Amino acid sequence: MNHPNDTFSTALLEQIRRRSGDRERRILFRGATIVSMDPSLGVLEHGDLLVEGTTIAAIGPDLSQSPSADGAVVVDATGTVLTPGFVDTHRHAWEAQLRRIMPDVDDLAGYVAATLAGYATVYRPQDMYTGTKLAALTAIDGGITTLLDFSHNSRTAEHSDAAIHALTDTGIRGVHASMGPHFGAWDQQWPGDLTRLRERYFSSDDQLLTLRLAALATDEIAGPSLAYGPRLRRVADALGIGVAVDAVIGASSSEAVLRWAREGVLGADVTLIHSTGLTGEAWRAMADTGTTVALAPTSDSQIGLDTAIPAVDEALAVGIRPGLSVDVEVALASDMFTQMRALHTIQRMRAVNGSYGSESGEAAARIGTRDVLDFATLQGARTIGLGDITGSLTPGKKADLLVIQAEDINNMPLNDPIGTVVLGADARNISAVLIDGEPRKWGGRVLGTDIGDLRGQVRASRDHLVNAATRSANAEASRFRQGPAVPPGSSM
Repeated sequence: MNHPNDTFSTALLEQIRRRSGDRERRILFRGATIVSMDPSLGVLEHGDLLVEGTTIAAIGPDLSQSPSADGAVVVDATGTVLTPGFVDTHRHAWEAQLRRIMPDVDDLAGYVAATLAGYATVYRPQDMYTGTKLAALTAIDGGITTLLDFSHNSRTAEHSDAAIHALTDTGIRGVHASMGPHFGAWDQQWPGDLTRLRERYFSSDDQLLTLRLAALATDEIAGPSLAYGPRLRRVADALGIGVAVDAVIGASSSEAVLRWAREGVLGADVTLIHSTGLTGEAWRAMADTGTTVALAPTSDSQIGLDTAIPAVDEALAVGIRPGLSVDVEVALASDMFTQMRALHTIQRMRAVNGSYGSESGEAAARIGTRDVLDFATLQGARTIGLGDITGSLTPGKKADLLVIQAEDINNMPLNDPIGTVVLGADARNISAVLIDGEPRKWGGRVLGTDIGDLRGQVRASRDHLVNAATRSANAEASRFRQGPAVPPGSSM
């Protein structure tokens, strides 16, 4: 018996690639279990999916005789599950070459000191490119077809350009969320440089990349210039772009949310990231204004942000269905499977624990695997303003999809397709990833990059950053030991 990935052969890939860019090219996936995540379509236990150009053209139990499938390249998807691509609503992609460099970091202050006040200050544009490219390719390998890159190390215009070029070169559907750096020397070109970026890279509404303004919730970490409020909202409004706000945690962020509501700067085009430890009043203000929420399950729990409990119950209680995100690879896992499983486990543990020994038995209802897959796909897309474009297998939406092997050793036999995707599958089971109708992973292999060359670039960048940060820290320590300079002729 052939391995399932043999179906996704080089010869078949070449048939598809020969008509790359042709908006009339058709690819017909036959005989799959289709998990559409479209409430009106649900799950098809045995179905076909037709891609035409960049778009999902049709879904049905048998499309082989449909005139719309004439001339299609046919892919036998028997024994697979087709799902929408995952949507990562918040990742600091530029940090990827520093993966797991501090796996047991204890708190936000430790992360900020080592990464944002340390390594970030010695990044060159080429390091921005390398880290962002690595993160995006890893995302594709793990089935993430859309990535919001919270690029908060925009030291120069060239740093921003490099991050955008990296997203473009990988073929991922990306959101470049631009913010100035927290610490160290930089050109102070942000947020003014957003106008240039908008005109140069984001002039079309029909492209893979979109632009957002990124900011922090409060001025506690990096000062008032990076904190969200009316000034930055005016910048975003003038450019017609959305806003992503990070580090929304605790009492000070709760106060900020209520202030933003009074100031009229919340809304559906604003995403609040983490939202951990917020007050009920703040959550009600977010719901009333239609503001969206991006959770970071492993970040909140592993690093320990405020309560360290991902705020899924708080979001659902006010009618907000959140998106999910990876956050920082310096200490966390890179994939969406981990985020879904962590949230699923933590929420259900919390729900059961909340009713244990309680006479009333009042506790949040337990979420299910369909909920977390919804958060990782459709709600993630909606959260970052792309809900009409991606996030579900819906005719008319862009063809961002995964082909997951359901009969591999870790998944067989297929009993519940959603449970298999959420609790069983991982990157090795993804035979194919399509983004905008183009294969980006095929036969279990990420396309369009030489892994050996990439490995050399990643190691060279990592070595530069570690060495340069060490030299900078040593120089700073030396200046501190020497004490203040004493002017000639003065006495102490």
